[in-house]
Amino acid sequence: MAWIESIFEPDYISVRLGILLAALVGDLLWILPGVSGRDWVLALVALALSAICRWSTLAALLIQSGVLLFADHYGFGVAPLLKVLACVLLFELAVRATGRQVVVGAVVLGVVVCFNLLDKLPATIGAVGYRMVIVVGVPLLLGGYVRLVRDAARRERDSAAERIAAARAAERTAIARELHDLVAHHVSSMVLRVGVARHVLRPGTDPRIAEVLDDLHTSSTAALADLRELVGVLRDPASLPATFSATAFVDPGGLPDALTVVIDRARATGLRIDATIDPAATQLDPLRGITVLRLTQEALANTLRHAGPTAHVTLSVTVEPDDSVQIQIEDGGRTPRDSGDTPTVWRPAGPGEGHGLVGMRERVELLGGHLSVGPIGKGWHLSATLPAEREKSRGRREIEV
Repeated sequence: MAWIESIFEPDYISVRLGILLAALVGDLLWILPGVSGRDWVLALVALALSAICRWSTLAALLIQSGVLLFADHYGFGVAPLLKVLACVLLFELAVRATGRQVVVGAVVLGVVVCFNLLDKLPATIGAVGYRMVIVVGVPLLLGGYVRLVRDAARRERDSAAERIAAARAAERTAIARELHDLVAHHVSSMVLRVGVARHVLRPGTDPRIAEVLDDLHTSSTAALADLRELVGVLRDPASLPATFSATAFVDPGGLPDALTVVIDRARATGLRIDATIDPAATQLDPLRGITVLRLTQEALANTLRHAGPTAHVTLSVTVEPDDSVQIQIEDGGRTPRDSGDTPTVWRPAGPGEGHGLVGMRERVELLGGHLSVGPIGKGWHLSATLPAEREKSRGRREIEV
């Protein structure tokens, strides 16, 4: 019954009045005999005044009741059509309003349609009752029914939204529990063990080992802090700390510094990275800023995983004059000293390993951008374009992988 809710919305009142206008003009032309010029004038005036119902249905009904009383008193031939118009306005009032407005409109219209019979009561009691039922009762019943159906549909929609929200909250809580009990536990164990390893290093140990352990301890500690914040967000999104953003872990103004940290950590693993970061990246909004950061993290992680720790990477983040963002990341593939004999091309992730690409695709689609990922020469290339503003109404976008 959703169509009932739609066609009787206030926005469609002009359409309904247009249909009524066509019907009444047809009656004047082909059904009512001997329609005079003054009948046409009164009918057109009544139709024009009915447009007031777009702003106030009660006012339009009261005005039409006055026009109907005038037509009955002076014997206009269009009086029956004006009764139909008044009935339609009473129906509109019953759909759009309740309480005192409906009572006032119904009483006024009832008195008007029975005005010429009231002085002959009780002989005309039957005719008065009939007119009240047809002209007042039927529009009220139909309007009340439509309003009940519309309100029921609205309540069902709200109830469905509440059920969906409750299901999502339960799912978030379950995910938070698993993150806390499993992932966070293992990361905490890693932090403790790395900390112990740093303190038991013997004098004379290769300094590079200490550097790796320090970097691992810093990264795992940061990961644990992020996990704890994520658990808090999943359990209660409304209780976010002032320093935490649901869309980003980095202030957009600090995006170049955050990218530098990511690049330096990748370099510490052995990757050779030539990076160019546009200073205008500090002006990006939070959503695009975190997207640039996550794309960079995932691309460098894939390079390390598939091309090896000594691969050469070129990375650029450019803000164009139209405020769109271009991200270009390319590596040269696995080198002979990594593989032991001949260079190999960075292979796509196997089954169950491609969640990173899926996540990148989702992030770019969310912003209405374009993502292209694929082999180039002996290496792999990622190119992403993030538009200046999020385009919510854009249709399905092509993603080349």
